[in-house]
Amino acid sequence: MKAWTYITTNSHNRVLYTGVTSDLKGRMVSHKTKKYPNAFTAKYHADKLVWHQEYDSIVDARAREKQIKAGNRAKKIKLIETMNPEWEDLFEKL
Repeated sequence: MKAWTYITTNSHNRVLYTGVTSDLKGRMVSHKTKKYPNAFTAKYHADKLVWHQEYDSIVDARAREKQIKAGNRAKKIKLIETMNPEWEDLFEKL
């Protein structure tokens, strides 16, 4: 089963959220519609998809998520800007 590790941000690119899912498009719809209003992404409006990577298993995706979360903000920004230098919302390209 495919899985994704992803990073979202808010409209000002100040908040970074790293997550993992087996349905990236569905998860982004949940973030954008604030399906879970008490969730971090809803509270901080982190619904702009700025980075994602596909894996063949959820285990690999979770391992990558942990690796990214263990890094500092500068490493996350570098990762995002390697794929998406303009910090565009990649949701429409899914």
